[in-house]
Amino acid sequence: MPTVDFHQHLWPEPLIRALERRSEPPRLRGNRLELAAEPGGDVDLDGHLPERRVALLDRDEIEAAVISPSPSLDLEAHQDLVDAFHEGILDVAAASAGRFVPLAFSASLPGFAGACVPAGTLVRGADDLLGELSAAGQVLFVHPGPPTPAPADAPAWWPAVVDYAAQMQAAYAAWLARDATRFPELPTIFAILAGGGPFQLERLRSRGVELRTALHDNGYFDTASYERRAIELCLSTFGVTQLVYGSDTPVVDARPTLDAVRGFGEGVADLVIGTNASRLLGHLS
Repeated sequence: MPTVDFHQHLWPEPLIRALERRSEPPRLRGNRLELAAEPGGDVDLDGHLPERRVALLDRDEIEAAVISPSPSLDLEAHQDLVDAFHEGILDVAAASAGRFVPLAFSASLPGFAGACVPAGTLVRGADDLLGELSAAGQVLFVHPGPPTPAPADAPAWWPAVVDYAAQMQAAYAAWLARDATRFPELPTIFAILAGGGPFQLERLRSRGVELRTALHDNGYFDTASYERRAIELCLSTFGVTQLVYGSDTPVVDARPTLDAVRGFGEGVADLVIGTNASRLLGHLS
């Protein structure tokens, strides 16, 4: 089975140019990304060059990367950035000989493997989109969106560690309560282990919910940013068939998560990095 990283971000040239043209955040000034809702920072734009990304895939012995737009750029409010991403990433994918598999932003579009939506979109409800994705045989990838304002004097890591995880737990809970049974044929992948959402299932049981009713085989969890402890908790709940490897490259270093997955042994790694993700992408054929 091909090995797959289900969670990468790559900014194609048209998106970088669109960010540079903007007069207000989100925008690029040189290599510095300015955001409205969280601290920005310097961006290694060379890390978004397709050839550099292929070299990282080769280093990690990964054959393909699923490329998601970046919802934390507040793409819902900036159609110019969405259009630039869609235009550019299709060209990048077409030239990659299968190394890059693109996701559209909150839309079911030809040429894309599915849609990436901000967590808040799923919480609010997105029946039309989920129905379109299901009918098209595509997948849904749920990712944190822009954070809410952090407390005064919060450390720089607050949005990514606290707010993003809380968003994903809420999205996973909304999916459990509503969408998992409405759209049973739609594979739904939650970034960053749904912010630890699977760890909360025992709390559901403590509130009278029968645990087996929350175990849906159309829900998947990507491992991005986590290591052995968190992955082991997910494995103990769902087994190995609903976990997929994701790295969140280039936001974080892929190697600690990849080493943790491979540390469970060849059988688990083959499923998480290869078979499970290949089955999701094979769903598109």
